[in-house]
Amino acid sequence: MSRQRDLLVNFERMWREMDELLGDPFGEQRAGPRRALSGFSPRVDVYYCGDEPRAIVKAELAGVDIDSVSLEVAGRELVITGERPVQETEGRVYQQVEIEAGPFRRVVELGADVVAEQARASYEDGILRVELPLAGQVTRRVPIDPAGDG
Repeated sequence: MSRQRDLLVNFERMWREMDELLGDPFGEQRAGPRRALSGFSPRVDVYYCGDEPRAIVKAELAGVDIDSVSLEVAGRELVITGERPVQETEGRVYQQVEIEAGPFRRVVELGADVVAEQARASYEDGILRVELPLAGQVTRRVPIDPAGDG
């Protein structure tokens, strides 16, 4: 399962890099001011750990004022919204523009039910870290009927 997950993560990374390299296949240029106005999607890591199982979501939000960030948990989704301010461009001639700006909304699909009321979040060095305790798993022993009884 771990190897399969690694392949999916690598495939997603490759897809994102190809999208950044090639841009929109229909000819719309996404770099520069147009990209800034349309916003961006912050990159995230999601993993599960702990003696008391929990989901950890880390979002890359360098340059984002944490007061502009909002978190919502609905079912198995964590929704992160906010905005990275667009930098002043007047009087500047840019050679390269790669730092994405503008509003963002990122929906993170979680692989398990969580206890939304116990979620905690912190922000340090441009990384938002959200901790979501997993909902208790009910284990039920399933009886097996012998062959021919049913």
